[in-house]
Amino acid sequence: MVKEIFSGIVLLLSTFSYSQKEIYELRTYELNFGKSTNILYDYIEKALMPALNKKEIYDIGVFEEIGDAMPKKLYVFIPYKNMNAYYQVVEGLKSDKDYEKESNAYMKTPPQDFPYLRYETSLFMAFDGLPKMIKPSQESTVFELRTYEGYNEDALNRKIKMFNESEFKIFEDVGLHAVFFGEKIAGPQMPCLTYMVAFKDMEERNANWEKFGPHSEWQRIVGLPEYENTVSNIYRVFLKPLPFSKL
Repeated sequence: MVKEIFSGIVLLLSTFSYSQKEIYELRTYELNFGKSTNILYDYIEKALMPALNKKEIYDIGVFEEIGDAMPKKLYVFIPYKNMNAYYQVVEGLKSDKDYEKESNAYMKTPPQDFPYLRYETSLFMAFDGLPKMIKPSQESTVFELRTYEGYNEDALNRKIKMFNESEFKIFEDVGLHAVFFGEKIAGPQMPCLTYMVAFKDMEERNANWEKFGPHSEWQRIVGLPEYENTVSNIYRVFLKPLPFSKL
């Protein structure tokens, strides 16, 4: 009987711990060349974001890539309190009359005028060391989005451990201003992790990254056998927030 009670407590604590870590959705829209993006931007600003706000989801980031990358992409970051909150949003949009009204123009746009073909969604679970996102300074104009692939699940888990136990402190010390860190739980490129850091401008970004490599803690951990072969590929993109972005 005692054993059963203890097991139940462990399960309850485990569930509680999991529920405290946020879930992140990152949408990437690949835009059609030559098509107006106004209908998509209006939909996000005037239909989707207010509907999410009603579910107490506020810190929604909407970004474009810095530069003239082709094809042009739009990134939408949505933080959920937990997986249940994500489910409630997906189901809630189906019966939200305000959302239906405000998204009508978007939903009725004919195929030949639609601004994108498809969008890609990825879901992430926040790290133990950073269970909730950090809203960046209002002065932030440069957002760096990085994805680290691991060649297998063990490699990824060891890299996440490296962040949780050491790298978060290094980031704080050198001024790499964390927004979110997430382990991908659904989407392409798995197994991988993705994180976002924010800066006032590109000059601050470059100067602060230069401090990372020489940092004494990084020099201590980078050669440890337990962290060998944790990252097989790194992808990086620089983003700027749209005027209606909340990040």
